[in-house]
Amino acid sequence: MWALAALVSGCATNPVTGENELMLVSEDTELRTGREQYAPSRQMQGGDFLLDPPLGAYVAEVGQRLVRVSDRKLPYEFSVINDSTPNAWALPGGKIAVNRGLLWELGSEAELAAVLAHEIVHAAARHGAQGMQRGVLLQGALIAAGVATRDSDYSRLAVGAASVGAGLLNQSYSRDAEREADEYGMRYMARAGYDPMAAVELQQTFVRLNERREPNWLSGLFASHPPSPERVELNRRTAAQLGVKGERGEARYRRMSARLRELRPAYEAYDQGRKALAGGETKQALALAEQALGLEPSEALFHGLKGEALARQGRTDEAESAYNRAIDLDPGFFRHYLQRGEVRLKQGRWGEAQADLKRSLALLPTADAHYLLGRLALRGGDQRGALVHFRSAAGSGSDTGRLAAGELVRIQLPDQPQRYLGTRLGIERGWL
Repeated sequence: MWALAALVSGCATNPVTGENELMLVSEDTELRTGREQYAPSRQMQGGDFLLDPPLGAYVAEVGQRLVRVSDRKLPYEFSVINDSTPNAWALPGGKIAVNRGLLWELGSEAELAAVLAHEIVHAAARHGAQGMQRGVLLQGALIAAGVATRDSDYSRLAVGAASVGAGLLNQSYSRDAEREADEYGMRYMARAGYDPMAAVELQQTFVRLNERREPNWLSGLFASHPPSPERVELNRRTAAQLGVKGERGEARYRRMSARLRELRPAYEAYDQGRKALAGGETKQALALAEQALGLEPSEALFHGLKGEALARQGRTDEAESAYNRAIDLDPGFFRHYLQRGEVRLKQGRWGEAQADLKRSLALLPTADAHYLLGRLALRGGDQRGALVHFRSAAGSGSDTGRLAAGELVRIQLPDQPQRYLGTRLGIERGWL
């Protein structure tokens, strides 16, 4: 109980609405959570979009313009995520991200402002912290609560502290929180000089896409920010009450997003390649990776897909070369180190594999990296180290987590048979 008491702040005034609310999560905890989870959350959502730095600076510029008129001063940050799923999210403490897939769908700077203002309100009004205190992630201390992730296959790999971020990104806001984010986001738009009607038009677009059941939208923004005709009508009333006509910024947005739009066919080929790989069609995946690389050879993700397809075909030397190029282009993304580490394990290059897996783990703790490091530790006679890694991996509900749990039983069964009486195992033997 003392740990929970340390987090209790009692009643507090909502910085946005001015209403008194019960707040069980302290501001220090809120800020620390956002600060600690921002980098791993970006990793598990696809990593930062690096090919167009001016676009990232532009998004941050629009975001900071809105921050200046917001109701709460926080260490706001804005990032563009390298993922085609149309999505945007905010962590507690003002850490905000928008996927390049959502930027493709916008038609003006005012629509971008509508997205960012909505997320700023979620952070400023402490909606994420309210979700934590509702018990999504709060149980005496911040503990991940087995929340299923939706936006990226990468996020399903996260374990340990990083899974807190996975839960935060995938919580669904209450209807009241969504209404607040819509209303006050439009107020921020008006204060910053943008046309708040862009928020109405944006919601209308979302409703149309939802009615068509676009699958990429359903797995992205709609999952945590569900649109509805009711929200469109409420936004329309807010716009009428504000009674202002501000900037639209269509031409500027087209100019600043031109490079992103040029890259879209390459990313569409990549996304098709990932689907082909998931379906076991390695030849098609490799062809689509080459197609994407022909359109844009400087994207690390494309080289990573090529490496995965080659590795599945047993062409480990070629796969390693593809991963080397991916890491040269983006040395800060966990996935390529994890993949290269797996290839080097298959080649029997234990030391190099261990270095890659540890680097991957430092960027994003995953069940896969922990499991493979556990197998390496066993090979080196370090049973204690192996147990640490297997316990970490077993915390995941993935297939890898189940393998790790099996390894734990196999190691501990001789000394602790009473612990595992009645347990039935199926331990897969690998190549270590």
